[in-house]
Amino acid sequence: MPIELKGYFTPSDRTLATGQRAELRTIAIDGSGETTLLVADQVIEAPNWTPDGRALIFNAGGALWHMPADGGAEPERIDTGDIRRLNNDHILSPDGRIIYMSNGDGHIYAVPIEGGTPRKVSNEHDTPFSYYLHGVSPDGRTLSYVAIEGLGRDRRINIFTIPAEGGPDTRLSDIAEPNDGPEFSPDGEWIYFNSERGAQKPGHAQIFRMRLDGSDIEQLTDDQRVNWFPHISPDNTWLVYLSYPNGTEGHPPDKEIILRRMRPDGSEKADITAFFGGQGTINVNSWAPDSRHFAYIAYPVG
Repeated sequence: MPIELKGYFTPSDRTLATGQRAELRTIAIDGSGETTLLVADQVIEAPNWTPDGRALIFNAGGALWHMPADGGAEPERIDTGDIRRLNNDHILSPDGRIIYMSNGDGHIYAVPIEGGTPRKVSNEHDTPFSYYLHGVSPDGRTLSYVAIEGLGRDRRINIFTIPAEGGPDTRLSDIAEPNDGPEFSPDGEWIYFNSERGAQKPGHAQIFRMRLDGSDIEQLTDDQRVNWFPHISPDNTWLVYLSYPNGTEGHPPDKEIILRRMRPDGSEKADITAFFGGQGTINVNSWAPDSRHFAYIAYPVG
């Protein structure tokens, strides 16, 4: 039986509808073995699976939490010092020792997996520039993120990298169409992402990949649905992504969505499971180290 929690987390800006719940689930790549580990009456989002396979990490109420991957105990809060407005963009270093996280102040921080005093990774900018973290290179030395630059109609969302220890930002894209979810492949050859580049109507994001310097861009999906957040398995054999209904703009919550799989080159596309979800479901890489299972959040009503 899953753990059921009521009023367990600090309230956040996003709330669930009457009768709605958040469910932390795991499932195999072929859609089998779906298991619900945690049911909450508050919003929980974006699970990571630790590289040792022992724990799941997710965010709720502006904080990070961890719980056993078998659902054997209630979640415990990870100490992140005075950084307490964390969003659902957080990733783990390849060795599992560090959590990199995006905060509501628009910056990236690093904290030990067991918690502690955060270290600021990102830079200050003279013009509006907010960091939204998504990937870490296989050697743990580089982070990939999207930056929101500017305000209002001049706002642009492009892809960058930054050294994990801190350093200069490197721009990989410079286009007017929004980009998101940049994530390194485990072989270190590609960065996978979603983008509206080439879209015929606003919001029609598809999945792409590019080389680490931003070259050789390839489009991997081209259908009527809106596709977000590509996540590659640790063994580099499968990619899971979030597929919204046609006409969706951005990555909103509370939609009838599908989790789909494909090979890293875009072949062998197939549905895995369908449910009510969206924002918070798989904003971050949630693969288990066995490359056969992954975690996600559903938000059923009733």
